[in-house]
Amino acid sequence: MHRDDAQTIAYQALGWLVGNEELCPVFLGATGGTAEEMQQNATDPAFLASVLEFITMDDAWVIAFCDTVNLAYDQPLRARYALPGAENVQWT
Repeated sequence: MHRDDAQTIAYQALGWLVGNEELCPVFLGATGGTAEEMQQNATDPAFLASVLEFITMDDAWVIAFCDTVNLAYDQPLRARYALPGAENVQWT
């Protein structure tokens, strides 16, 4: 996946997450961030990657997000791998 396409999906994911009254506080709690920091970091590719990383932790979240924005279910993870940090994943 091209990085621009990945960022577009990540922006959609961020918008979906911010609009999710139940899940957004979970994300903020997990990251230790604030709503203001989310807004400040919204264009940072590493932050966008963290949003996708979070959403792809749970199949139900992936399904809800993808159904909302009309994406195939594999696209959030593909986008995550196209953004910074995925090259350092260790499976050992």
